[in-house]
Amino acid sequence: MHPDVIAVDRTMRTKVEIATRAAATDLSVLLLGEHGVGKALFARLIHAASARRAGPFEEVNCAAVPPDLLEAELFGGADGGARSPGGGHRPGRLEHADGGTVLLDAVGDLAPPMQAKLLGALQHGRIYPVGSGAGRTVRTRIIAASDLDLESQVERGAFRRDLFYRLNVLPIYLPPLRERPDDVTALAHHFLARSCATSGRGPLRFMASALSALREHRWPGNVRELANTIERAAIAAHSSIEAHHLNLGAVLQDQASDAYHGESLKEAVRAYKRRFIRGALESHGWNQTSTSRSLGIQRTYLSRLIKELEIANR
Repeated sequence: MHPDVIAVDRTMRTKVEIATRAAATDLSVLLLGEHGVGKALFARLIHAASARRAGPFEEVNCAAVPPDLLEAELFGGADGGARSPGGGHRPGRLEHADGGTVLLDAVGDLAPPMQAKLLGALQHGRIYPVGSGAGRTVRTRIIAASDLDLESQVERGAFRRDLFYRLNVLPIYLPPLRERPDDVTALAHHFLARSCATSGRGPLRFMASALSALREHRWPGNVRELANTIERAAIAAHSSIEAHHLNLGAVLQDQASDAYHGESLKEAVRAYKRRFIRGALESHGWNQTSTSRSLGIQRTYLSRLIKELEIANR
C-alpha cells in the first residue's frame, strides 16, 4: 500500500481492499471524489500492487494542459506535430508508459475531440500520434479520475456515454475527509512524523486542543489541505502543536477584523473579494478549473477576477 494512503475509517479500508483487488486485473478503474481527496494516491496504490509495478507510472491532469497541446501530450507527435527540433517522433505519455500505468486526472474536462480519440485508444489498444497516419500499439493501463459527477455530464451531453461506460467498469468513490474524522487524526500524525523526519528536527506532538480543532474542521481541500496545514504547524511550533499553530481560524479572524477603518465601501468589498478568492484557490491547490466549479462561476470569469484583484500564488 502507498505510504500516504492512511485508512482507519471502515469505509476507506473497504476502498483500499477494492483497489488492491482491482490491481490484480486489467479492468478500467474510475476514481471519483472531491479535489484533494487522494485519487492520485489510490492510482499509485493500484499500480504498485499490480503486475505492472516495474513499469512507468505517469500522471496527466487533463484540466491543466491546454486543449491544443493535450493531444500531443498524450499520444505524441511526428514531424510538425512533435514540436521538436528537426522533427521526428516524440512519444506521448501513453507510449512512454507502455507496460505501465497512466492516470488521467480531471478526465471529465476533456474536450469532445479528445474524448473520441481516447475512446479509440481504449477500444483498439492503439494510438495515433499527431501528424502521423501510422498507429502504435501500447499496453498501457489507463486509470481515470474526476471530481465531477460524470453521469450527470453524460446526461447533459458534455461527456460521451460510450467513453463513460468504457472507463466506469470499476468505479471507486473516495469520500471527503470531513466524513471520516478518524482518518483526520491518523493522517495528521502521519504527516507530522513525515515533516519532522524530513526537516531533521526532534519529534513533535499534538496537544488535545489541536486534535479537537483538526476533527472539527470541515477540510474543504481534503487530504491536501490537511497535509499543508500540518507542514505549516510543524514549522511554527516548538515542542508541541497547539490549536493556534494550525491557523484554522484565520478566515474567521479575517472576518472579525473587517470593521470600518476609514476605507470606502468599494475598497472594503474589493479586499474581502480578494481574500475570499485567494482562500478558494488555496483550498483547491490553485487549480482554476476546480476552484471556479466550486464557486459556481465560469473559469474565464475567475481568471479575470484573479487579474483584476491582483492575486498571486506566493
